[in-house]
Amino acid sequence: MTQLHDLRLRLLVQQESERIADSQPDELDLSVVQARCLCWLALLAEAHEEQATDAERRGDTEQAMGWFADSMRLRDVIHVVTSIEIPLPAASGEIDELGDDQRDPGPLAA
Repeated sequence: MTQLHDLRLRLLVQQESERIADSQPDELDLSVVQARCLCWLALLAEAHEEQATDAERRGDTEQAMGWFADSMRLRDVIHVVTSIEIPLPAASGEIDELGDDQRDPGPLAA
């Protein structure tokens, strides 16, 4: 069963990678990649929490604890991915018409 979940996750990641590559053929926007990763991680964490609740309802405490632990690990990964600073690609060293400095103040956390 675990092997099936691993294969499914790999397939989802591969499909999402292909979608990103197809939608950004010339230039890969890291903020898009980060946003999509966060969406997938949130969905996976939610699914694991539902599995934990279902296992608990069936009285399978050990399985429920396993699913819950996995969902907590996913929440930790979400926190890490959210904290990655990605520089904004647009305003790097530009000055607008009014002479205001439009340089990128540095990377922003997502």
